[in-house]
Amino acid sequence: MEKGVQNLIQVKVDYQVPSQLYSCHTAVVDGYIIEGHVPAAEIRRLLTEKPDVAGLAVPGMPIGSPGMESPDRAAEAYEVVTFNEAGETAVFATYP
Repeated sequence: MEKGVQNLIQVKVDYQVPSQLYSCHTAVVDGYIIEGHVPAAEIRRLLTEKPDVAGLAVPGMPIGSPGMESPDRAAEAYEVVTFNEAGETAVFATYP
């Protein structure tokens, strides 16, 4: 088991996550970078379709995204975006 990472910003920089997409979590899954509260269904879709992108991101921490559900607040609309090494983004999915 790996030890925890002390400098999360450096991880994001190392994996070329565009700064406008930064969130609270960064993971690498089958070579793709996953940034933020990305729904599992979109990660599965990414792994099935295998688009030519660096990864997926949900910028910030929108209410209603996985792990950010709140019984007292309505879900916010948010986008799951792809990004590449050049920092270009495109909408992959929208919620709700």
